[in-house]
Amino acid sequence: MNKSDEALNTFTTGGFNCAQSVFSTFCEQLGLDKETALKIACSFGGGMGHTGQTCGAVTGAFMLIGLKKGQFKADDKESKEKTYALVEEFAAKFKALHGSISCKDLLGYDMSIPEEFEKVKESGLTKIKCPQYIQSSIKLIEDILLQEL
Repeated sequence: MNKSDEALNTFTTGGFNCAQSVFSTFCEQLGLDKETALKIACSFGGGMGHTGQTCGAVTGAFMLIGLKKGQFKADDKESKEKTYALVEEFAAKFKALHGSISCKDLLGYDMSIPEEFEKVKESGLTKIKCPQYIQSSIKLIEDILLQEL
């Protein structure tokens, strides 16, 4: 199974959100066990805890970039800058494909408003739109970190 299919399977049949689906797909390759990855990414679904902010597929990718390239020593400013540059590159490419990195913009509803969140659930919008965002995130992560994974 390729990484895109693995992430989609995690989302569609595993009962996990977009952030969990993207982040957990590569976590073990980067030294993090899947259970811990799923727990960490759980709060990022629905645009960061149903606040409608940054799309979970995007935050899942951001976490992967940080897990691979992030700063962990106080004096390592180079890693921090490299991480930020890769996040900016990812965000720009995702925006070019989908017009935004905001869950609210991508779904057309504000998940932080209970009535709008109910509309998203009732319409099945996450089952219709989110798989394409997950697939895009996986492809972009593979492209951006290909030499790293």
